[in-house]
Amino acid sequence: MNDRVLPERPLPGHAVCLDLRAGGPDDPGAAVRAALDVPQPGGERRFLVVDEADGLVGHQLLYERLSSYGPAQIVCLAVGARGDRTLRRTLTLRPPAAGVLWLLDTGGDDKTDGRHASDDAALRPLVEVLATPEVFDAVLGSLGEVVHGVAVPAVRVLEHDLTDEARARAWRQAVEGLTGPEVPAGSASPEDVPGALALLLGESVPRSLSGHDWLPARGRAGARLAACQEALDDAVDGHDRVRGAAGLLTGAGRDVDLPGDIERLTEELARLRTAVADAFGAAGGTRLTAEHRGVLRDRGIELPELPREITRAGIVPALRDHTYDLIGRGLPLRSVAARLSALSARTAPAGSSSRLARLDAICGPERLRRLGRRYPFTAGGSRPAAFALTGLLALLAGVWPVLGWVLGPAVGGLAAALAWLMLRRRPNRSPDGRIDGGGATGAAPRLVGGVLGGLAGAGLGQFLGPPVWAGAVALAVSAAAVVLLALRDWTRAVDDWWARADPEEAGRIVREIHALVVTTAVHDWLFADVRHHCSAGAGAVSRLLRDLAGTADAYGGGWTPDRGPERASAWTADRTSDPVSDWASWDDEPSEPTSGPGRGPNPGGGADTGTGTWSWDDWSDAGEEDGWSDMAEEPPVRDPAASSYAPPSPPPPSRAPSPYPPSSPQAAPAPAWLERRYGDGGSALVDTLVGDLVAGAVLLVDGCWAGIERDPGATDHTAQRRRLTELLDETRIRLERDAAASPPPPYEGLRDLGALTSLAALTDRSERPDAARLTGVAPDAVARLLRTEDDPGSTVALCGPAHLRLLSHDPLAARQVRFVPEAMRRGTAGDDIWRGTAEGVVWTGAGRHAGILRLVPLRADVVHTVRAEEAGEP
Repeated sequence: MNDRVLPERPLPGHAVCLDLRAGGPDDPGAAVRAALDVPQPGGERRFLVVDEADGLVGHQLLYERLSSYGPAQIVCLAVGARGDRTLRRTLTLRPPAAGVLWLLDTGGDDKTDGRHASDDAALRPLVEVLATPEVFDAVLGSLGEVVHGVAVPAVRVLEHDLTDEARARAWRQAVEGLTGPEVPAGSASPEDVPGALALLLGESVPRSLSGHDWLPARGRAGARLAACQEALDDAVDGHDRVRGAAGLLTGAGRDVDLPGDIERLTEELARLRTAVADAFGAAGGTRLTAEHRGVLRDRGIELPELPREITRAGIVPALRDHTYDLIGRGLPLRSVAARLSALSARTAPAGSSSRLARLDAICGPERLRRLGRRYPFTAGGSRPAAFALTGLLALLAGVWPVLGWVLGPAVGGLAAALAWLMLRRRPNRSPDGRIDGGGATGAAPRLVGGVLGGLAGAGLGQFLGPPVWAGAVALAVSAAAVVLLALRDWTRAVDDWWARADPEEAGRIVREIHALVVTTAVHDWLFADVRHHCSAGAGAVSRLLRDLAGTADAYGGGWTPDRGPERASAWTADRTSDPVSDWASWDDEPSEPTSGPGRGPNPGGGADTGTGTWSWDDWSDAGEEDGWSDMAEEPPVRDPAASSYAPPSPPPPSRAPSPYPPSSPQAAPAPAWLERRYGDGGSALVDTLVGDLVAGAVLLVDGCWAGIERDPGATDHTAQRRRLTELLDETRIRLERDAAASPPPPYEGLRDLGALTSLAALTDRSERPDAARLTGVAPDAVARLLRTEDDPGSTVALCGPAHLRLLSHDPLAARQVRFVPEAMRRGTAGDDIWRGTAEGVVWTGAGRHAGILRLVPLRADVVHTVRAEEAGEP
């Protein structure tokens, strides 16, 4: 196939294009076989064939082969030569299944016989227009209404496209929007993942396991835990018995051995730590086996069955939902891969051996030594304060006359005796004296202060001589104060020693060890297989997304927009100076009509062979006098006054596209019937491309979950890279074809699209922006062109002046097809500009071309139908 004329690949739903002309790169038979192998949806078989006009009969067998797989519809572009005056075709190319468009001058430039590069440049946009299924069907139907099913087209086409720079920039930004930059892995949070995965990230216990007895009392670890709890309870009970008046003044705490209880608690706690550490080490693998369950049961840890809240089978669906949710938030592939890498690292099972460090932090040797340390018992506060306070109370008791000499020092002795009793019954001393932390209660200062204060009070009472009742009251108050202060000091001292020894910390240690055992049992043993599956699955998806991002970067980084033959600047150097070659748009048309079908005499005195626009008024009765006997001769140049054609007005400068410099690819000459308008890209172009690529990537990834479930460790992504390359190819082709105005092919593969509400906007790409927001070119010129449908002069006949006599004289015999891409009438502005012009328009689902295709029939004796035997077919 000639890739200068035909699309680089068959487009879904479009007619299959093939080139049977001589000199093509492919053998005609191979081209037909390749065309037959192209799948076409809906059982419709459309073929657009480019052939030489004098080769239609010789290729009859090839045209018959196109129908070998079933009824086929064929539109043939028969490229003729300057000297052609008749067309010979076979029965295969008759309506209603086939029709012929005879192209005698494809670009509006008459030239010498022979194939020229400009033929292909002019044929390419015409092939793109006719391959569109809507235009193909309309043209084939119209050909069935004209004589012989053969017509010469008269065309006027507007092409709305992007500049090469805008297309390359939009593609680069779209690929970057799909892949994103490299980002650090970060961390995974339980709040950002589905519930099934959140259980694996935190240290929570499923509700169904909240009442399970992990350390039964009959087991080794459970017995140690019970012994610790018993020793702690004994210590707490002993503390309650010792503190207060009963512990000091009575024998209630005489048999309490608080130091022994604390020592026993410390020893049992160490044994519990040893038992737990032994269990962690014995079942320290990353997978729980039946042997591990037996080992743990022997060490006193009972494991239940896997809870119903989480199963291995539910991990991959949760990963799929999480991945789609991240993509639905607009994160590029590498950002999603980084989140999944963090999830993989967070859920990777490390084994229970990794919990030993945490066990040491909870109940390490240093903490046990601090718990078993012996703390002194101190009571009575500071010694000067005790001396002064006791002396004051003894002085108050000694004011009783005469008796004060005895009662005052006696109160001081009472205070000293109570201090000695506190020292005797201190809680840090075992009853048998085996454990003694020492202590001080300040008995001596109290005794000295009480004696001196009592003597001073007796002397004061002798001098003052208070009544007896006053002395009695003072004695009672002093004695009561001494006892109450002693009880206060005792209680405070016991509580202070208890707080410094802190046996209740052992209770917190026991609870932390128990919680660690439960966490380890759930997450390192019960969930080991599930965590391993989740980690491997998240890592597999992360690697896949990174691989896809790398593939997209490599594809996007090495691609430049296809300039196409009509934009290649190389062939312009081969063109000779031609007055017609500068007619690239209506802006360059003359303001007055030219004479005749051509452009009138050139400065050299010869007739200008360029073909301009034409109308039915180009024919006169005088022009028919010669009949068809001298068709080989050049027709005379018609009088300028006979023309009633005035070219359409050029579009206003405010709506005309910006001109490009002559060196730009867009400055390459276009056929006279084609006007190109280039935009710099609209506001929705990049977002639309990114959405198409993301939707395709989601579909691609959706087909990988079964493989991830089966073998998450697989690293061969060749098929996925190939599918992504196909997605990029398809998206790039649509970008080149119509600036991505047409939707991508229907996606199939998402299992539950309705459940993935966050992806509905990504996977359903049927809603497209209007063409103006994609290309940046307003559709006003197209609307103005469609309003000139009744003027035959608005189109350019694809034939030279010498061929005008071959056309039918009946204006009513011509058929017209107006076509506009659907994207051009979308949007609020489009409703106004299309008002009054939309009736009878063929709205195409894809393409960047809009215009009018007028099918002018030929005279009845111009077309000859040749039977097979006449064609010499075997």
